[in-house]
Amino acid sequence: MKKNLIIAIDGPSGAGKSTLGRMLARALNLLYIDTGSMYRAVALAVMESSVSANDDVAVGSLAGRVDIDLKGDPDSLRVTLGGRDVTEEIRSEDVTHLSSIISTIPEVRRAMVARQREMGARGAVLNGRDIGTVVFPNADVKFFLTAVPAERAQRRFAEESELDAQVNFADTLADMTERDRRDSTRADSPLKNADDAIIVDSTGLTIDEVFQQMMAAIDKKSGGKPPDHELLLHDLKGSA
Repeated sequence: MKKNLIIAIDGPSGAGKSTLGRMLARALNLLYIDTGSMYRAVALAVMESSVSANDDVAVGSLAGRVDIDLKGDPDSLRVTLGGRDVTEEIRSEDVTHLSSIISTIPEVRRAMVARQREMGARGAVLNGRDIGTVVFPNADVKFFLTAVPAERAQRRFAEESELDAQVNFADTLADMTERDRRDSTRADSPLKNADDAIIVDSTGLTIDEVFQQMMAAIDKKSGGKPPDHELLLHDLKGSA
């Protein structure tokens, strides 16, 4: 297994990207970058500022200024905003809702893409919705992870119900359907699988079964000399 791999995991909400991303990063001893947490941190920054969430220009400008970082190993990843640990705060329902909206703003996406490229250039597992198509189109291995909507909604409902007993499955499914629509139809970096992505349908499979499929694909594609990721980062900056 060569070092400094860049592995992209894209897919809709509830597909298992975060869990599998952490598992792969741990197994391969790579940095784990949960890009969704970065957009959540921007949403929290907007909520805590005087910026209107409806002002795309102001929100984009704020996204370019805020200091967002990810620290720790894959299983204890901490998200900081301006040096403050906001790992728990960004999981609130309000932040989740706003992040799905502000993540469609082109200026916000450009700011986060630049930061993601900088963080991942030396090798990482990144998950999101445009990693293999926009952030790292030359990633060593690209996955598009999906599952049928009902199963994805059930997974998300199980997570949310642990935090809020008032959550119900119908609302979770409706929110996920709307998120899928918004992600797939946005003008800037819409959710779609890269032409060379390995499509993994996790419907009816356990996490371990999906993990083994992904590891086998990585083993198959990762032989040979490690790529020059510093050069890749330079090329990406030039094409941005």
